Amino acid sequence: MCDESKLADWARQTISRRQFGALTGAAALAACAPGEGIAQNSAAGLKEGGVTFATADGTMDGFFVQPESGNHPAVILWPDIASIREAKRGIARKLAAAGYAVLVVNPYYRDVAGEQFADFAGFIAGGGFGKVGPWRKKLDAAAIMRDATAIVDWLDGQEGVDKNRGIGTQGYCMGGPFTVWSAAAVPSRIKAAASFHGGGLVRPDNPMSPHALLDKVDAALLIAVAQDDDAEAPNDKATFAAAAEAAKVSAVVTVYPGDHGWMVSDSPAYDATAAARGEADLKALYANALA
Repeated sequence: MCDESKLADWARQTISRRQFGALTGAAALAACAPGEGIAQNSAAGLKEGGVTFATADGTMDGFFVQPESGNHPAVILWPDIASIREAKRGIARKLAAAGYAVLVVNPYYRDVAGEQFADFAGFIAGGGFGKVGPWRKKLDAAAIMRDATAIVDWLDGQEGVDKNRGIGTQGYCMGGPFTVWSAAAVPSRIKAAASFHGGGLVRPDNPMSPHALLDKVDAALLIAVAQDDDAEAPNDKATFAAAAEAAKVSAVVTVYPGDHGWMVSDSPAYDATAAARGEADLKALYANALA
């Protein structure tokens, strides 16, 4: 699970000088990411840019990318603890190229706007865990459900979003449970949710635990569990699957051959082979559920 002990383990992982240099080199490119306003990315056949919109708690910002023309189902991408950065924009672009309008949201918008860390190496080196701690404490189920409602309203008002098709949502690490909370908040619109190495999906004796809210969900779920997370909490996958079955929610709960963070290119645990499988499973989920 992605609790404080898991985050501390991430921080203690060794990043070699060679790897750190490569990652921070990529960070220099990330500094050129577009600001607010949608612009063409003609080489990829996409249009993208920074956006802002109102929520019940303030002004949320994010990165929005979609095909240059046509109407497409929308996707909400909840990032991991290091939030918006080039690794997450890259995931969004790949999905947009497959025919989706993807919004990468800044979950920390109540405190800060825009990119705070260029990559995960920078997050670790810059004391990111301590910096984001107070921001993360505000991200309980109620806050994320309010945010999801505002996000869906905004997406449904955007040119190029097909409102006749369901919305998907995907999350990584701390963003994993956010996808279930989002689906529970707006069941009429969110029809698919995927959690990749998500933490806190099963919170014993907590009525707002994602697994306890599945009776409010009308979405197909992909719960992709990291092998090391499963080793630490081997009963969680069965607990979640049983809750989904009881709620009559379609859920694939499966352990991937990768450690926590395997889906994210700037993570110390990134695994290209396992990530390719995750991407394929995600696209299959969306193709089937976002009709």
